[in-house]
Amino acid sequence: MDNSTIYFAGGCFWGTEKFFRNVPGVVETEVGYANSDIQHPSYQQVCTGLTNAAETVRVVYNPRRVTLPYLINLYLMTVDPTSVNRQGGDAGTQYRTGIYTVSEADHLIVAESLRQAAADYDSPIVVENQPLRNFFPAEMYHQDYLDKNPGGYCHINPSLMRKASGFHDPDAPESDLKRYARHSDDELRRQLSATQYEVTRKNATEPPFDNAYWRERREGIYVDITNGQPLFLSTDKFQSECGWPSFSRPINDSLLSTLPDDSAGMHRVEVRSRIGDAHLGHVFNDGPRQTGGLRYCINSASLRFIPRSQMEEQGYGDYLPLLPD
Repeated sequence: MDNSTIYFAGGCFWGTEKFFRNVPGVVETEVGYANSDIQHPSYQQVCTGLTNAAETVRVVYNPRRVTLPYLINLYLMTVDPTSVNRQGGDAGTQYRTGIYTVSEADHLIVAESLRQAAADYDSPIVVENQPLRNFFPAEMYHQDYLDKNPGGYCHINPSLMRKASGFHDPDAPESDLKRYARHSDDELRRQLSATQYEVTRKNATEPPFDNAYWRERREGIYVDITNGQPLFLSTDKFQSECGWPSFSRPINDSLLSTLPDDSAGMHRVEVRSRIGDAHLGHVFNDGPRQTGGLRYCINSASLRFIPRSQMEEQGYGDYLPLLPD
């Protein structure tokens, strides 16, 4: 089954994009302007309210890992669905709520989800349920805005934003909760090398400049050595000269958890895989500024690299669109 696409208008698209990019099963997001009366509107034109465009997020998702009804329920958590042309501190027709579909089947799913949700509100739900007429990507500075500007404006409650990465759809046939189970220590002792076990289970650190992937430059995907869960892409890997593989970001923030680490006489932020609970390494704030300023310094021993040419046959074909053509 191919990936599916849905379009959510939920007020300022910066926060909506960040929220959905963190949801497990979402493979790509893009902010833009939907159902505009003019072609290729600019942000300045949309702000006039004369284009009829809505700030919207294109959400590409894997329906085997997250279902459309589940995404709609999450969307409703991020907005006031009874508010007309206003979300948070933003007002105007461009900030209206709407779900825009590309098939009649999806349109019916949205209608039923909104019908069921109406019972939870005293006022009528005013979320538009319309076919997508058009979608024009927003300017580049709007894309991944909150990653580039962590203190930027967001109308979504911060606590809800933090929870996004934990919203696993239990009804999806290949929910990450089912697909990438955590293995027991006994299983891992049998499956992993001594170094891999010490790194992932005992928080050890492998030697710099003497590990499998610090100089790996092929296109492909890096997965958790303990359970195969995708974590990083080659497109986000950069040469940092620290001696370990360095990435500017994970595939999705939902894949990782972070913990304070005051061991070895230092204050650092540990990075672990969320489902496998494998120690991966640490994240620092000295990465490339143009990609958000983070450096995920990861032990090769915690990863398995799958080159692009083998991703399809090893079950990671869904991630091929995230690599450059």
